[in-house]
Formats: sequence, structure tokens, C-alpha cells
Amino acid sequence: MTTEKAPTRGTGGGHSPSVPGEFAMRFTSTARGARLARRLVSHRLAEWGYPYDSGPNETATLIASELAANAVRHGRVPGRDFHLRLTAPPFSPGPTIRIEVSDTRAERRPALRVAGPEAETGRGLFLVSQLAERWAVTPRFGDALGKTVWAEITAD
Repeated sequence: MTTEKAPTRGTGGGHSPSVPGEFAMRFTSTARGARLARRLVSHRLAEWGYPYDSGPNETATLIASELAANAVRHGRVPGRDFHLRLTAPPFSPGPTIRIEVSDTRAERRPALRVAGPEAETGRGLFLVSQLAERWAVTPRFGDALGKTVWAEITAD
């Protein structure tokens, strides 16, 4: 089951704001949860003025998809969800869109590698590194266990 975290500036009751800014939600650590995360990132960006077929929407959605898939595949702890946070200013030339995906497996830090031509996996983080302006892995803050993988793109 997914739950939506009420943003700091928005409506109460767990509903997301109708203005651009921040979207944050927890998802089950399943393929279905990763798929829903990807779809909601694309939908939220479209609501904020980044059309579905625009470069920023497509790029941010692909990055969110890869990070969510990695959280499910490599960061899954039974009974624990992963968390996605998306921040984006109103559409204008040059704003930074940030995607963060957090899971509870601090000991399993992702490493960038180049997959061979016959490999069936191992290309996700390489794609993120090529599409993002910046990306990194950081420990989760506060009392939360685990790590956060984040990426930023410039919406040009």
C-alpha cells in the first residue's frame, strides 16, 4: 500500500499541493510500487507544467524509474517501503528537478559500472549518470535507516 506524505507547504490530510513544488510518497518495495512511482512522477510533472512528451518529464521519469527499480531490487527489506521525493519549481528555462529515492539498506550502496554487451542487467545507474547533471548516494537523515540515491536535472 502506498501513502502520501503531506508536503510542508500544501494542503493537509495527506493530499499533495496543487501548486508546483514537492511531491513525496512511500511505496511498497515491489515491482508494482516502482511502476506506480514512475507513473506518479510523470503525472506530477505534467501537472506542474512539464508536459508528458517534454524532455524534462521524460528524463526525470526515466531516472525515477531506474532509482525505484534499484530500491526494490537491491534495497528491499521485507516489510519496509521505499520513499520517493520529487521537487521541481514552476516550469521555466533552467530550473532544477530533483528526484530522491530512499530505501532501508544502508550496507548495499549502488556502484556505477558499465555492463557488457551481453549483460541483461546493470545499466540503470549508468543511464542515471548520463542523464543527470548531478547524482549521489547519501545516508538518510534523522532517525531513518538506509540510504538515499538522488539525481538532479536541469529543465532546458
